[in-house]
Amino acid sequence: MTSTTTRLLRLLSLLQDRTHTGRELAERLQITDRTLRQDIARLREIGYPVHAGRGAVGGYRLGQGAAMPPLLLDDEEAVAVAVAMGLATNGSTGIADIDGSLERAQSKLERILPKRLQRKVTALRSATEVGPANTGSVEPEAPVPAETLAVIASAIRATTTLHLHGCEVEPYRLISWQRRWYLVAYSLKTHAWQALPVATMSEVRPAGRYFAARTLPDGDLVAFVLREIASAGWEVHARVTILAPADVVISRINPTVGVVEPVDADTCVLITGADRLETIAIYLSMLMMDFRVDDPPELVEHLRLLARRYAAATPPR
Repeated sequence: MTSTTTRLLRLLSLLQDRTHTGRELAERLQITDRTLRQDIARLREIGYPVHAGRGAVGGYRLGQGAAMPPLLLDDEEAVAVAVAMGLATNGSTGIADIDGSLERAQSKLERILPKRLQRKVTALRSATEVGPANTGSVEPEAPVPAETLAVIASAIRATTTLHLHGCEVEPYRLISWQRRWYLVAYSLKTHAWQALPVATMSEVRPAGRYFAARTLPDGDLVAFVLREIASAGWEVHARVTILAPADVVISRINPTVGVVEPVDADTCVLITGADRLETIAIYLSMLMMDFRVDDPPELVEHLRLLARRYAAATPPR
């Protein structure tokens, strides 16, 4: 026989999931209809707005009330919320007065997390850095399974190797940027540093071999990842000559959007990329500088099309 408190918690967990008939709830909890009605009344007394519907499609469900009652989260939900709050705090939400509330909520959740979940959250948070939010992009999101991130984060924390697509790598850091995830790793096959998109990893499993940490390819791993993306990680790449000094160009954009190479005192080359030509055109227009597209030819044609449209939209003086 379970205690009343345990039974109420199980009932609350079921009600947070979806609408259930009284018979379903009684059978799941192995109690009588009378005990179920008593338990529903107890939940209402302590502030949970349990609504009851009549008829063939009726049942009990947890609705909205006047006050905020406690919530029950399963293991996956608790880890997801804790990690998301940590990323939001580190990345800055840009919403006034919300960061303090996030920190307080995060602290409350972490205090009650079981040790096994705390270890998972700590591994993910300590293994992750957040990329800049001011590099506007219209690229589609690339969702990643939470378990994949957990496996990678655990390997990073334990300094043990991973198997990725049949290749063994030393994992060093997870980078979250623009709703995409990348892994900074050293490939034991190519003996080179890589910025690997986690969304494309169909197989991620621990190899279990400890490794000694190498000298990192860059003191700023976020910058390293975004430079790798700009030079190799996109579907479309572009080489553009900017008629301005390199330091001026870098001050106008986030340098990790692409690689800026000085040509002379008044000219530089920007090597950048995106998944679509339209995105590169947006980047270039935001520079507010004169430029010449060296490659690819498709970008030149797209800019000519935009020029015609802008000219047609501008009435003659």
